[in-house]
Amino acid sequence: MLATLGSTIFGFLREVVSAKYYGTQWQMDTYLAAAMIPTILFGVFNGALTSALVPTFSDYIASGDRKEAWRLASTIVNSLAIILTICAVIGFVFAPYYVPLIAHGFPKPQMGVAIRMTRWLMPSIIAVALSGVFSGILNAFQRFRAAAVVGMTLNVVTIFCVVLLNRKYGIYALVAGTGLGLISQMLVQIPAFLSMGGYRFTLDLRHPGLKKMWALLGPIAIGSSAGQVSLFFDRYFATTLPAGYIAGMSYAQKLVSFPLQIFAVAIATVIFPLLAMQFAQSDRVGVARGAITGLRLVNFITIPSVCALIVLARPIVSTLFERGSFGPTSVDLTVGLLPYAAAGLVALAGNVVLTRCLVACRQISWQVATSILTVVLNVALSITWLPTLGARGLLLANSVSQTVQAIVLLVLVARFVAEIDWRTLIGSVAKICVCALVMVAALLWVVGMATPQTTLVLRVSFLAGQIAVGAVVFIALALVLDVEELSLAWRAIMAKFERNIIVPPENRDAPIT
Repeated sequence: MLATLGSTIFGFLREVVSAKYYGTQWQMDTYLAAAMIPTILFGVFNGALTSALVPTFSDYIASGDRKEAWRLASTIVNSLAIILTICAVIGFVFAPYYVPLIAHGFPKPQMGVAIRMTRWLMPSIIAVALSGVFSGILNAFQRFRAAAVVGMTLNVVTIFCVVLLNRKYGIYALVAGTGLGLISQMLVQIPAFLSMGGYRFTLDLRHPGLKKMWALLGPIAIGSSAGQVSLFFDRYFATTLPAGYIAGMSYAQKLVSFPLQIFAVAIATVIFPLLAMQFAQSDRVGVARGAITGLRLVNFITIPSVCALIVLARPIVSTLFERGSFGPTSVDLTVGLLPYAAAGLVALAGNVVLTRCLVACRQISWQVATSILTVVLNVALSITWLPTLGARGLLLANSVSQTVQAIVLLVLVARFVAEIDWRTLIGSVAKICVCALVMVAALLWVVGMATPQTTLVLRVSFLAGQIAVGAVVFIALALVLDVEELSLAWRAIMAKFERNIIVPPENRDAPIT
């Protein structure tokens, strides 16, 4: 979590720097569309491969056959390096043909810029895929530290490139920084990957582990493609909006992702290999307990976060972004979009945990079906709400479809694991909601007393005070109502600093820090 916190903080600094130099101008819209294109084209295979790796590796590790696990890992890494190099060349050459399909709403001059940006980013797909594989292998061996810092390297490299190169290259400084940052994500994991001593320059295309992975890979790829199709339609619809709205949506979604990246993804990343191991050992009770604990912890973070993001939308956006090219108009645009993006945060965080639980339990087909349902619903709602709500409709469609997906996934998890402790889960949500509502009342009172803050120092100090008031009220009431998640999180943190106590198993050679 600490590594992810650092990554998220630098991620916000990256957004702050981008907002200062590019604001909500059309150049920023173009970059965001171009940056998504390699993700859409190659994210399907990369995400599916990474998701299929952990359960397969867990089987080998659980049986103690590490030699075969490493032979499989070496085969995957070496074959990917060859295949994706060819794909990058093809993607570079044919960019003028597929970019207009995604950014169809851009005028011709802007389309040319989008094609050029896409070509700049295309070589990075090799590094992105290998980085994902390295992370999956390291997580399978319960070594989380190197994989956890990849986001930090991306953000730091991007910030330096923008600050140093913007005067000469403009928006292309951000494009170059993104490409180099994605490559750095791979480089920082290579030492940890090689230090385990198992990698070999080999291609064993008949390895039995490949057959196991292919059995998982097909359905997962369909599920991943469903997510990429949703992303495609988001960008497809957004390119028809007036200039600035793609950037405004991006800033709003980045704010929503702050608690998601710090807590939900970190929790899910740590429990995923544990759930896979428990399922491999037929410990269905352990799987159920781990999934519910993950949900309770992410609810404890995300429910008050949604409330704070909505109530404090203007001071948050103004404090973080209002400078340089990001003026009052950009502030108003982003503030108007933020509540619609925040509405789906609780469901989005829950889906991160529940999806990994289904994958760990080998219920890939159900996870795929749920993903397809979510995409169909998202596209239908986007088409319905776009004419009247514009960008707000796109964000609201995402939030509603994610909420429906969370409900369906929870029902599926309850079906495939041991008995779910519904009373504990519902009681936990009820207590957290009560604490959050009281916190909202306190924040509204504080916001009502606010006066316009003219300097950055005053804006920062006043926002910090508002957040502190909300946090104190929420935590104090959580103590009064005996919200177990508070003590559970505290015990988990303190266990890292105490000796001679029993804690969940972890790799002491690579502590989770």
